[in-house]
This record gives sequence, C-alpha cells and structure tokens, in this order.
Amino acid sequence: MSELAPQELRVLVAVAEAGGFSAAAHRLGITQSAVSHSVRGSEAKVGAVLFDRGRAGASPTPAGERAVALGRRILRLYEVLGAEARAAGRAAAGPGTAQGVLRIAAFRSAALHLLPPALERLAARHPGIRPEIRVVRELGPGTAGEVAAGRADLAIATLSGPASRPLSGPPSGLPDGLPDGLLSGELTREAYSLVHPAGHPDPKALPLLDWDENCGSYTRDWWRAQDWIPRATVKAEDDAMVLTMVGRGLGMAILPELSLREATDAVEIAGLGPEGPVRRVGYVTTPELASTVAVRALIRELRAERG
Repeated sequence: MSELAPQELRVLVAVAEAGGFSAAAHRLGITQSAVSHSVRGSEAKVGAVLFDRGRAGASPTPAGERAVALGRRILRLYEVLGAEARAAGRAAAGPGTAQGVLRIAAFRSAALHLLPPALERLAARHPGIRPEIRVVRELGPGTAGEVAAGRADLAIATLSGPASRPLSGPPSGLPDGLPDGLLSGELTREAYSLVHPAGHPDPKALPLLDWDENCGSYTRDWWRAQDWIPRATVKAEDDAMVLTMVGRGLGMAILPELSLREATDAVEIAGLGPEGPVRRVGYVTTPELASTVAVRALIRELRAERG
C-alpha cells in the first residue's frame, strides 16, 4: 500500500469538515476535479471507500472517519515539528522556549476551575505558547474524542472507573475507557455531594435534578444502590443550570466538587460519606504529542494544581 502524502491528507480532512468536494475545493483553493482525483487516489491507496457521495455532499464512511482522524493527527505533527526543533535548538538558553498553538479541549467545570491557574503559570514560563481552548460536553466521545479525532492536543476528561488506585505517582498511561492509542494521567478526584436548597426541612423529599453529561458516569451504580435517591424527574442542560435550579428550591442534586465551586448561599452541601462516589478527572493526549514541549509543560502545570 502506498503512503498518503500530506496534501492528500489535507484534502481528506477538508472534505470531511466541509461536507462535500466543492466546498473542500473552495476551502483549499483548488478545483473540484482536483479534490475528486485526490480522494479517489487516496481510496485506491488505502483500499477502502472513504466517503459516501450523494446529492447532499459527501460524508465519511467508518473507514473515512478513521482516516480523517489519523490524518488530522499526522498533519498536526507536521505543524509542531518546526516548533519542537526550534525549541530543542534554544534549549541551552533556558526556560520559556516553547512556542506555538496548544489546542485544549475541556468540559465546562474543568475549563472554569482547573485550566485557568495552570494556564496562568504556563504563560509566565512559556509566553510563546498560545492556548486555544474549546469547551466540549462529556457526551459520547467527549473531550477525549477531540484528541482521538485530531482536533485537540490535550483534553481534560472524566476517566472511567472508580478511584481505586493512589493519586500520587507518574501518569498511568492506562486506557481508562479511552479510545485506543491514547494516553491518560489522573489529575484530581472529585467527591460527589448532595446539594439542596438552604434551610429546606426535608431535602430528600425533593425531586432529583440531573443533567445529560452525568448520565454515563460510573457513579450511577452507586446511585442505584441508594434507596433514598429518587429517580431523576427534572433534567437540565448542564451542571450550572442544575445548581441554579436547586438554589431556586426546585429540587436536590448530586454534584461533583468542581461543579460546586460556583455554589452560593442559596444552597447547602452535604457530604455522602467515605463510601460515596468519586469522579476521576485527568488529562488525555496522544503518544506522539505527549513528548512535545508544550503538552509536557501544560501537564506539569495541571499536575501542580493538586500539590
């Protein structure tokens, strides 16, 4: 099988993102026939159909999704190659040598509370790094899926499974329920707490409020074993909305610590005891980007947050 050239990868990515050959041609500044020829050539090289063609445009097949994701990651390596080489050449001059864009995906509460102090220290040590942050909901592939798809260099993600191993120590590199080929390391653990309207005489009598991003959590196993927790009857868009609704007296909720950093005097927080659920939060990156100066620098600052 022949290898795909960088320009062929750029065409595949452009078609997937633009949704059609004509739009991809416009984005790349080439003709539609050149795009069609490139895609056909790429399909011949990999031995699979990469796009379903139709009147509405073109959409990646499963093989195409995989090819586009890997294509983005390969093209990203071309982008960082120069920055890495320059940083190595300036290493003798001391810290602050890293430069270039660092693409970060994070879920809402992590973007609000974990990233800012880490980025502040990162900017002080490496002013040449330019963070680009996208807030991604932890639904489906979530933030880790952005890394797998080549759209982010590093993600702050919810790691699956209970927090059974010690927090101290080096990054694990364990799968943590992540897409194949990604690396992860635990950053912090959030204990879940019961939050209810302040001064309410019987919080457990209130309806349970929930939000979609919480549905996939392993903590559901714990919830189901607690006969005092009613079935969720009200769902909101995100954890901030749930917290606001609790403060308005509309129900109770079970929320992780990062979400509760925005709590006001309108709510009261009660711990769930030593056997209560804990959410593991960590970083996710690719093996090829894990060794780059910018990603290593951000991981160092994120890990410093936990002391």
